[in-house]
Amino acid sequence: MLTVSELAKKYGVSEATVLSWIATGELRATNVSRSARSKRPRWRISQAALEAFEAARTPTPVQPTARRSKRPDGVIEFYR
Repeated sequence: MLTVSELAKKYGVSEATVLSWIATGELRATNVSRSARSKRPRWRISQAALEAFEAARTPTPVQPTARRSKRPDGVIEFYR
């Protein structure tokens, strides 16, 4: 289980950025404070949640598009 500050150091971002990932639902975290109504939650991130977060944010390679062949000049195609 990682804390917010440990994760911020690992990725080189601020703690506010990690908290915003948690708030938006991009990163799943568990509140381990004594009370669920606590004014200050204590978030812990599991390794499985971290792997899912990284997999979702990993860019996929762009597939190359097929090039269209040029029509010869002066040829009109009536039928396709």
